[in-house]
Amino acid sequence: MAISRAPQAFPRSEYMRRITAVKAEMERWGVEALVISDANNITYLSGYTALSAYVPQALLVSIREQEPTFILRQCDAPAALHETFMERDRIISYPESLIGNPEKNGYDAVIDHIQEAGYAKQSIGVELDDLPSRAPDKFKSRLPASKIVDCSKLATWIRLVKSDLEIAVMRECAAISDAAVLRAAEVIRPGVREADVIAEIVGTLVRGANGKPGTRIPPVYLCASPRTGTCHIPWADDVFRQGSQINLELGGSRHGYYAGLMRTYSIGAPSERLRRIHEIQVEGLEAALEAIRPGATCSDVANAFCRTIGKQGLKKETRCGYAHGIGWLEPTASLKDGDTTILVPNMTFHLMLGNWIDEDFGYVISETFRVSQSGVEVLTAAPRKIFEL
Repeated sequence: MAISRAPQAFPRSEYMRRITAVKAEMERWGVEALVISDANNITYLSGYTALSAYVPQALLVSIREQEPTFILRQCDAPAALHETFMERDRIISYPESLIGNPEKNGYDAVIDHIQEAGYAKQSIGVELDDLPSRAPDKFKSRLPASKIVDCSKLATWIRLVKSDLEIAVMRECAAISDAAVLRAAEVIRPGVREADVIAEIVGTLVRGANGKPGTRIPPVYLCASPRTGTCHIPWADDVFRQGSQINLELGGSRHGYYAGLMRTYSIGAPSERLRRIHEIQVEGLEAALEAIRPGATCSDVANAFCRTIGKQGLKKETRCGYAHGIGWLEPTASLKDGDTTILVPNMTFHLMLGNWIDEDFGYVISETFRVSQSGVEVLTAAPRKIFEL
């Protein structure tokens, strides 16, 4: 009995729009076929979100063919049949004998298909940055008559500008983020285990908001005193205490998309230092948002923030944010000095203003935003305050 197709996150026309944009870039780059191995680009072009990218897999986009072909592990093929928009004959599975095999692996199956489909003497684009160290040599040695072109960021840059359908999903993600931040404020109390608070946050991220559940559990970073001077460690085997500061980063997720959000909490009255940093950072955040408009650059946004906080003796060493959407980080544009990427409507970013000042002290606040036709739409809506508990 065949597996049924799941309700699609987007209509077929949306995926075909994306594939058409990729094909236009392929023509500009002079490639006949493109091997997509980045899991987030596969999601973007097919709707596939299953967590199978720890073994080789690839989406092959051809100039000649309307739909891409997905080559992946046999036990994951039913997930592709269930989730993607493509016809069944576009899903090709490779056998389990290629798993844990020191001589051959799933990339051999991808190359076999390239040869069988008649592309062995063509110019082939490959996302070389996403491949393990030995895989590029395999493509070059097994396809000696092909010209292998490094197309590592071809599809990724296309993702930077979202469709209105994508923006609608990111608004749903943002509502989940807001709900999780507010739930954290309800459950963080002296004597409560950090793990129990995380359980409540994760529960909210899964239950979702406005009738829209979360479809993936993203990382949650909770840094409580004395660990507020760092950012990417998990919760501790500890309890919250009176006087503790808590820095929280999380993000609602739907259909592979995310909306990041950071807020700071204080059990009891915040210290004078924390209050001052908060006020300066919020002023900088507002200046950054005012700088966002079509035609401005990523550098303009970052510099507006840094100038504002600099006037009050504060600086931020890390960048001010990054392109945001599928897979949390879209590794293209950064909100930092010198990034001349021009903002256009429907670009989305995580304006990440976490500021880690000393080894034992930092502060976090952020928003996920969309560049609108005339300025900015902030998708997240949690109060811009220190949550006093």
